[in-house]
Amino acid sequence: MKNIHRSKTLRGLVLIFLLVGFFTFPSIFPSTACARDILKVGLLEEPKTLNIWMASDTWSSKVLSQIYQPLYIREPQNLDLIPWLAESDPIYNEADLSYTVTLRPAKWSDGTEVTAEDVIFTGEFIQEFKIPRYASYFKFIARMEALDKRTVRYHLAKPQAIFLSRTLTVPIVQKRQWSPIVDVIRGKEKPLAEIINVKMDQPIGCGPFVLKEWQQGAYIFMTNNPDFFGRDLTIAGHKLGPYIDGIIFKIFGTSDAAILALKKGTIDMFWWGIQAGYIEDLKKQKTVEIHTNDKSALYYLGFNVRKAPFDDPALRRAIATLIDKDFIITRILQGYAIEMGSIVPPGNRFWHLPNVPSYGRGLERNDRIKTACEILKNAGYTWDSPPVDPKGKITGAKCLRLPDGKPMPNFTILTPPADYDPNRAMTGMIIQEWLRQLGMPATSRPMAFGALIDQVKSRHDFDAFVLGYGKLSLDPDYIRNFFSSSNDKPKGSNMSGYRNPEFDQIAEESASTMDPKKRRDLVSKMQTIILEDVPYIPIYNPKVVEAVRTDSFEGWVDMIEGIGNHWSFCLVRAR
Repeated sequence: MKNIHRSKTLRGLVLIFLLVGFFTFPSIFPSTACARDILKVGLLEEPKTLNIWMASDTWSSKVLSQIYQPLYIREPQNLDLIPWLAESDPIYNEADLSYTVTLRPAKWSDGTEVTAEDVIFTGEFIQEFKIPRYASYFKFIARMEALDKRTVRYHLAKPQAIFLSRTLTVPIVQKRQWSPIVDVIRGKEKPLAEIINVKMDQPIGCGPFVLKEWQQGAYIFMTNNPDFFGRDLTIAGHKLGPYIDGIIFKIFGTSDAAILALKKGTIDMFWWGIQAGYIEDLKKQKTVEIHTNDKSALYYLGFNVRKAPFDDPALRRAIATLIDKDFIITRILQGYAIEMGSIVPPGNRFWHLPNVPSYGRGLERNDRIKTACEILKNAGYTWDSPPVDPKGKITGAKCLRLPDGKPMPNFTILTPPADYDPNRAMTGMIIQEWLRQLGMPATSRPMAFGALIDQVKSRHDFDAFVLGYGKLSLDPDYIRNFFSSSNDKPKGSNMSGYRNPEFDQIAEESASTMDPKKRRDLVSKMQTIILEDVPYIPIYNPKVVEAVRTDSFEGWVDMIEGIGNHWSFCLVRAR
């Protein structure tokens, strides 16, 4: 027994030496088998927490995704929902509005069994304490029951399409770890505040990796979980590992520092989107590979349609005609984006509708001005000096007048500041210039992001804005949230104030339609209506560009949102 203990202690000292050596003297990191099989990943910032219920930041989510697992995930090719911690597809019983889910044989990282009780505890926990980000996915669940140790039945109070795409993709926590915490805080005055402030030093999960050490401000070290339920299983055509001994997440603070480390080989991957300015240099590195993938994102110009003149769809359509999306993508984003025609990104192939109303597509600048001018003239707008003379020549427009004859008042396009997002700031500036060509007195004004959101979302005190959703759900229910009349309220999701009874009716029907094909028809109608009325003008969807070393690891899996996904970390292996 003494020899065994001495051996474990020696291995622990060797591991600490390797970690300290790597971060203190990266150039002498040993080229042993152990060192080669530890993936070194650069992060821009440190996770804020390892408490799954508080983890709303990107960096916490990246680490926790290796620990906590959902019942179902998206497969990389077609983005279909497939069983993950679950063993098979959910079985639907229309008669009693229930779904039955069977779990794979699985263990938690402390060696205990994952059971139906853990799944039920997770759902009831979210329901009881109304956990932010997850509560809406469970509010329509009437009850959950365990049919046996590995079988759960969900009883729905009413049909809700997001049950499959969102409820069943929530990460599952261990009842044994969280139940004592709940017992302590349940009777307190503000239990939710107590929950989200729980410091979780050693999260117990059933994922491919477990937390070994967190040296705050420096690195996080995770080791291979020998009890990972997916090991040696073939799922979606991939035989899963993980095939590496562990992951070191190194915190850099700046992209400059992380990219330099990547070029030197002291990290194997930088898990963050690379800005266009770095890409050409990285392409010259023989041992660096660039991965470019679609995002599920939407960057757009929005209007306050609650007030004149932006309550006029003709004005919004004319503005949409003036916006040259290809120019923005080519000149501002240097080609690392795709044009958005609809509210649903093209990469979300099942729900995306390609044939929506388009404005000005393929037109040159002068033709855009002429077309927009005709839209406004037909709607009763006039100019003191029109942008197009009787011979069809483009002239300097002066003083656009509204249909009531009054001059169009000065208005402001709010954008985030350049140091927060230079692309959106520049987009606002170029749109300002295009609108002035038609005699519109537009001014683009950057403002602090928090103040911008408060002005747009809470106070509704704005004319127009350029914003974006950097990571949209693959379920299109967000269209209903963004544009339903019921969400036109302070801090509501309907920031533009759009109201359309026809849209509301179709949106509510889509939310309760369980058949995906029938629901797709409804979602297509919703996309068409929004592009006809244009409360938002979709502009671009940036590409996610990532870089890895080619001389250290292989097996990265490309999919929407990039290579940092469940599949990659279960399949990547040392060369």
